[in-house]
Amino acid sequence: MREVRGRVVRLLAADDPETGRLARLLMSLVFAWSLATASPDRAPALVWSALGASMACWLTFVLLDGRFPRVAMALLAAGSAIAASVSGSAEAAPTVLLFATLLLFVAHVTPSMGAIVAVTAGDLALMVGSMLWWEQPRSAIVVRGAVMMCAVLFALHRRHYRRAQQDRVRAMALDERARIARELHDVLAHSLGALGVQLEVAEALLSERGDVEGALTRIHRARSLAREGLVEARSAVAALREDVPPLPDALNLLVAEHRRDHDVPAELRTTGTRRPIPPAAEVCLLRTAREALTNAAKHAPGEPITIKLGYGEDAVRLVVRNPCAAGRAAASSGHGLQGMGERLALAGGTLIAGPAGGLWEVRAQVPE
Repeated sequence: MREVRGRVVRLLAADDPETGRLARLLMSLVFAWSLATASPDRAPALVWSALGASMACWLTFVLLDGRFPRVAMALLAAGSAIAASVSGSAEAAPTVLLFATLLLFVAHVTPSMGAIVAVTAGDLALMVGSMLWWEQPRSAIVVRGAVMMCAVLFALHRRHYRRAQQDRVRAMALDERARIARELHDVLAHSLGALGVQLEVAEALLSERGDVEGALTRIHRARSLAREGLVEARSAVAALREDVPPLPDALNLLVAEHRRDHDVPAELRTTGTRRPIPPAAEVCLLRTAREALTNAAKHAPGEPITIKLGYGEDAVRLVVRNPCAAGRAAASSGHGLQGMGERLALAGGTLIAGPAGGLWEVRAQVPE
C-alpha cells in the first residue's frame, strides 16, 4: 500500500523528471477542457486571445523544458501573466491556467528567488486589476489573493524539498566516492609499497653489486606481490559492490570449497549479531581465512579445520584452528601470514598466529 501511495504522489508531482510527461499531459487535457467549455460574455475577443496565448506558452514550455530550462521558465512566467490579466472574468479557464503555470514556475528549481518574487507579485497585481476591471466583489479579490499566496508558499516548500534532495544525493555521491577511494587505498597500499621496495632492492643489487641471483629473487618476490595486489584489488572491488554476499556467507563458501577440494572436515561457526563491516576489513578477514586454509592444506593435510567468526561490541574476530603438525612453527615465518598481518594493520586490525594447546591458531581482529 505504501508503494502505491508513493507512486500516486509521484504521478501528481508535475515537476518530477520520471513522471512529468504524464502529469503534464493530464494538465494539458484539463486546460483543453477548460478552454472548450469557456464562453465569455464580456470582452470575448480579449479573453480568447489571452487564453490562446497562455495555452501556447504552456505547450511550448512542455516541449522545451528538458532542453532549454531558462526559456521554458520565461514561457511559464509569460503564460501566468497573460492568464492573470483576464482572470477577473467569470470563466474558470484563466484561473486554472494562472494557478497551474504559476505554481509550476515557483516549484521549479531553475528560477532564482528574486524571479519568483517578481513573477508572483506581477501576477497578483494583474489578477487584482483584472478582477477590479470585471467588477468582482472585494471579498472575492481577497479570497483569491489569499489562495494564491497559500499556493505559492506550498510550491516554495516543494522547491526547497527538491533542492534538499538534490543536495543530499550529491553529498551521498561524494561520500561514496571518498569511501571507495579510501578502501582501495587501504587495500593496495601494502602491496604496492612492498612491490616498490623489492624493485628498488633488485635495482641496487644489480647496479652496485652485480648480484644477478639476488636480484632475480627480489624480482620473483615483486612479481608475487603484484599478483597478490591484483587479487586484493579484485576482492576490494567485489566487496564494494552491493550484490556481494556478506562476510559470513563468503566464509561459508570458502569453507565449503576447501572441504570439497581437500576432502577434510571443515566447519564455520558464527557468534554475535551479524552486521555489515567496512569493505577493507571484510577483504582482510576473508584473505586471512583463505591464507590460513592454504597453509593448513600445505602443512597439515587431512586434519580438520574450524573457523570461528565472532561479532563483538566494537570489533570482529576471526579464529582459524587446526591440529599443529610437526615443523609448523617454522612455516610461520613465511611471507603469507606476515603480509596478512601488515594488511590488517593498515585496516587498524591485528593478527596473531602460532601454536596454542596442541593446535595451530590464527587470530585476526578488526575494529569497527
